[in-house]
Amino acid sequence: MQRRTLFVLMIAATLASGTAAAATTDAIRLSTTTSTENSGLLGYLLPAFEAKTGTKVHVISVGTGKALELAKNGDVDVTLVHARPMEDKFVADGYGIDRRDVMYNDFVVAGPVADPAGLRGSHDVLAAFRKIASSGAKFISRGDNSGTDLMEKNYWKAAGVQPAGSSYISAGLGMGEVLNMAAELQAYTLTDRATYGAYKARTGLEIVVEGDKSMFNPYGIIAVNPARHKDINYKGARLLIDWITSAEGQQKIAAFRPAGQQLFFPSASR
Repeated sequence: MQRRTLFVLMIAATLASGTAAAATTDAIRLSTTTSTENSGLLGYLLPAFEAKTGTKVHVISVGTGKALELAKNGDVDVTLVHARPMEDKFVADGYGIDRRDVMYNDFVVAGPVADPAGLRGSHDVLAAFRKIASSGAKFISRGDNSGTDLMEKNYWKAAGVQPAGSSYISAGLGMGEVLNMAAELQAYTLTDRATYGAYKARTGLEIVVEGDKSMFNPYGIIAVNPARHKDINYKGARLLIDWITSAEGQQKIAAFRPAGQQLFFPSASR
């Protein structure tokens, strides 16, 4: 009798294990920008996704250019970035499919309390960049081909000035590291509002320019095209895309409010 009971329990355990395995997708590899990681957003979002789906997400946090390069090479399954022209080209070239809008925030110019270029309260980013250049104030650039770096370069070009000399430093670093560097050197930098919010207390930097319509900063998520790379976990990529753009995922994004401030605004169309 005891043997029969033990046998039944073993069969039940095996069936339960098989059911759990069937419900779990292989781990998902996600490349994304430093802003989603440094701001704490992914640390807030992904545990809810993993608990619901039983699927682990492995995150590689780099600049947008590098994130898309990893996706192009098939080193990740899905990418979450913020440089729409680069995203559109990535899809048009056949490397990505199923792109969806996810959320947006905005860029701001952060600088020291002393504000040597006199930018505080400005809502015109091009005028602010011209003042930084003419004043000789220090400016720290990401210099890493990230979405923020590309936007900064576009602002300099549109402003009709070319930053150079010792006052302009190309760091080749992530956003959080650049904010720390700007604080140390009492310099200005362009940053997404979310990462600035996460680093505000430790850097003491202030927002000196904000509210310009050209500082809008949208994010999109794209699956790597499985036709390009046969080992891509497309099922997992779609699982994440569908969840982060669902009502549940979008509500979680809106509810992410460190220190009571909303840093990302959901934008997925349903």
